[in-house]
Amino acid sequence: MKNPLTRNFVACIFLSLTFAGAGQARDYRTAPVEDEESADFAAGRQAVASKNWAEAARNFKKVVAVSPDNADAYNLLGYSSRWLGKYDEAFAAYDKALALNPEHKGALEYSGVAYLKIGQKAKAQAQLTKLKAICATCEETTALAKAIADFKPAAK
Repeated sequence: MKNPLTRNFVACIFLSLTFAGAGQARDYRTAPVEDEESADFAAGRQAVASKNWAEAARNFKKVVAVSPDNADAYNLLGYSSRWLGKYDEAFAAYDKALALNPEHKGALEYSGVAYLKIGQKAKAQAQLTKLKAICATCEETTALAKAIADFKPAAK
């Protein structure tokens, strides 16, 4: 899409569709142009919207194979893997996203939630501390703070 008007129109459509569904992954893209040009990234986003986690993970694995510096794809690969209960894979993907972009708010929030899922509240709190340093009042910080506040350890 070389025409800036076409690109802006497509971006507006994409963003309106992205934000239309409540309870879906927020748009954390740090490389939106690169992501928009990737059919696999778009298919992965669609699979996330449909909560087809296995399909989402497959697509994001394709994206990172071709674009190993795409922190957004690693973040959403982690998100999809977390929903599949594959925490080792999720943390590996989040770690890669954060190695590429240490201030990736999505990877910080989602990895914090994943730590809660496996009962590691202190590690979730560490992710929240990093988020607060980046953006004390942003949506990701608020969401992770709420998740931590609502955390109930599993009964033994």
